[in-house]
Amino acid sequence: MKIMPPARFRSCAPVDASLAREARPPAAASVWRRWWLGLLVHCDAFRLDPFGYVQGVVWRLRGLRVRSRNRLAALMGRSPHAYALWVARAEPKLRQDLDPASTSGPPIRAVIDCSAGSDGLEDTLDSLRKADPDVTAIAVGAEVTEIPFVARAGELASLVTTDGSWLCIIRAGDRLAANALAAYQAAAARHDEGWLIYADDDLIDGGKRVHPHFKCAWNPELFENHDFISGAAIVRATPPMLTQLPSDDWVEALVHAALKRADPVHLPAVLHHRRGRPAPSIPPKPPLLPAASAPLVSVIIPTRNGEALLRTCVEGLRRTAYPEIELLIVDNGSDEPATLRLLDDLRDEGARVCKVPGPFNFSTLNNAAARHARGDLLCFLNNDIEILDPDWLSILVLQAIRPEIGAVGCRLLYPDGSVQHAGVVTGVGGGAAHAHRFQRTDEAGYFLRDRLPQRVSAVTAACLVVAKDKFLAVGGFNEEDFAVAFNDVDLCLKLNSRGWQSFYEPRATLVHHESKSRGSDRAKENRARFAAELSALKRRWGTDCSRDPYHHPQLSPFSEQFYVAL
Repeated sequence: MKIMPPARFRSCAPVDASLAREARPPAAASVWRRWWLGLLVHCDAFRLDPFGYVQGVVWRLRGLRVRSRNRLAALMGRSPHAYALWVARAEPKLRQDLDPASTSGPPIRAVIDCSAGSDGLEDTLDSLRKADPDVTAIAVGAEVTEIPFVARAGELASLVTTDGSWLCIIRAGDRLAANALAAYQAAAARHDEGWLIYADDDLIDGGKRVHPHFKCAWNPELFENHDFISGAAIVRATPPMLTQLPSDDWVEALVHAALKRADPVHLPAVLHHRRGRPAPSIPPKPPLLPAASAPLVSVIIPTRNGEALLRTCVEGLRRTAYPEIELLIVDNGSDEPATLRLLDDLRDEGARVCKVPGPFNFSTLNNAAARHARGDLLCFLNNDIEILDPDWLSILVLQAIRPEIGAVGCRLLYPDGSVQHAGVVTGVGGGAAHAHRFQRTDEAGYFLRDRLPQRVSAVTAACLVVAKDKFLAVGGFNEEDFAVAFNDVDLCLKLNSRGWQSFYEPRATLVHHESKSRGSDRAKENRARFAAELSALKRRWGTDCSRDPYHHPQLSPFSEQFYVAL
């Protein structure tokens, strides 16, 4: 069919008042509304945990600001009014910062996907008019009277240039933020060789904005199980890219075609208000390596006494369905008879027991064993790990043998079933913290992130697999600055800096009886040491002044769970 030339569309009925407020100057968000929402958030936080809330307030009055923020951030972030408060308080300033001085970037054509129907089209058109009165738009998939349309996405080919034109593809009923097209234009001008730029989004429910998705930097493995791009991005398309699109799921197909040309760019701003979006899906276990091609893994377990813990850990290793394991036990001065007998038994079974006496230094113990390990891969494993799944090591090895991957970590649960580790986020509390800690396994959490394989900034050495040559290339663990805490974070950041990205693999899940053998960093006798190690992490990696690319600037830097920053 013949494609009608793009035309400027007429004004349509205005959107509801709660979204129309976007177009007003930031000062229009009244002081009373911010005050009222703030009061509601604090009341919600108190109802969630009265003791914790009062304790956080008392700490604040005593001048313990960091401790107070850590306590209150999680409670306030769980309030159903938290996002509304963020929209009223923080977003106006962010929109001002995001607005470019000029919109001299490449033109962007709006393409409205009506393949699922044109319900809500007038709202979409009105948001486009507010974003740019001169923008041109065309509908795909259904005949409409308001603007030109085409029956199939492939027929858009005559509207784009041979070197690619930028298209903002949104579904009918979705809405753009008032400054979205200008922000996209400025981003496209900065990334003139890019092919895809994606932004954050939220949902529209009863005229209210809810459930924001503050997205991470490009994360290809996360995208495999959660399409967080389609419908919330601009795509640079050429005629061949468009003519080859299928009639169904053409938006997703175009996104994948653009991803083959270059990695996408993330624009960290809520530019899309949607009626629906793709949901994440939990992937099944991957196919395991054939036994003939499985590399030797040296499993390194430091221990000092704790016979019951070590026995449980080793029994799990015996049940592990991996063909090539070398077991190295690093004995840091055990003197309990039961532990010594167990070490003798393990030695008789073929394990290697390395004696490294002296004060506990996790980095020293593991480095000593790594130097004597015969495996191509090293698996650092705490003695307080309980192994339930026989395939755990095979799953981690699949990722660790990838040339671009460095340290690989699994999902760790507390004995009560809540999350103990789902990757490490740098910057939380000024240092680093375990993502999604204390989240219950029956909770969806933040877009199922604790259950999806993905790139992360770091993983815990309580269970960490890495290629031996990569480990040695970065000097192993830092024995001087990180005797106990943050040695794993430092190792991962060193690997990342060499191009070996840290990876979180939740399809391997173990139980961690955390710090049962060495004690907690919060114990009075350990506080000075922990403070020195935290200071070293900040000094070496700037974790107190930079943000994790796999987190988001608008997520709280005081909470291990992903709550909006207030």
